[in-house]
Amino acid sequence: MQITVEIGWKVWYNKMVIEANGLHFSALNEKIRQAGSKCCITGCLGQRFIAAGMQGKNITIEGIPGNALGAYFGGGRIDVIGNAQDAVGDTMNDGEIIVRGSIGDAVGYAMRGGTIYIRGDAGYRAGIHMKEYREKKPAIVIGGCAGSFLGEYQAGGLIIVLGLDAANRPIVGNFSSTGMHGGKMVLRGEAAEIDLPPQVTKRAATKEDLAQILPYLMRFCAEFSHDPEELAKQRYTVIVPNSKTPYKQMYVAN
Repeated sequence: MQITVEIGWKVWYNKMVIEANGLHFSALNEKIRQAGSKCCITGCLGQRFIAAGMQGKNITIEGIPGNALGAYFGGGRIDVIGNAQDAVGDTMNDGEIIVRGSIGDAVGYAMRGGTIYIRGDAGYRAGIHMKEYREKKPAIVIGGCAGSFLGEYQAGGLIIVLGLDAANRPIVGNFSSTGMHGGKMVLRGEAAEIDLPPQVTKRAATKEDLAQILPYLMRFCAEFSHDPEELAKQRYTVIVPNSKTPYKQMYVAN
């Protein structure tokens, strides 16, 4: 049974449903804050900054959220039933963001905690300026392909690109890992065609690398109904910064 509480609000099976059509992002965020721990947003059409700075929320979004979805997200879960635009998870601190389609540019910009799972492709500069501190180790898992400048100036965390359904496309675009000085990038396959800058090293994944990425692969498969055994038996390539990087000295050691 569906009960209308007020215009734009509905209670449906004990989960608040917010109709976003026509709402300014600030009004939409106010409804999310008032909705309790769980809500579903319908009719989303490009509103920016959804759930920015929030924590402890379980949000499902039907439609296409605008830029900076989950910026400064402090914990909880955001599930996008479709595509998302740029800067998803900008400076994210904790929690999960699930995108069941593809995503725009700069996903995970400067994120410092939490995990972002993308079923499809990611645009340019995914993982730019990712960082980690102590127990905070952010991760981005891209099921499709990634655009150019993947992991640009990456300072920490983990980026996994699976290249599923890539066909004849390269798994990543040009200038990947430019300025990378921390963290790790893992690409499915041998990545022989990828031209990398001199400050990084490319090698085959070890047992330790595979043990590190396995929980993320299992989670990806659980979310997107993919065969975990198929992914687990694949070959993977690891990209890490080497001692020649000129960028590390620009950052204060923690």
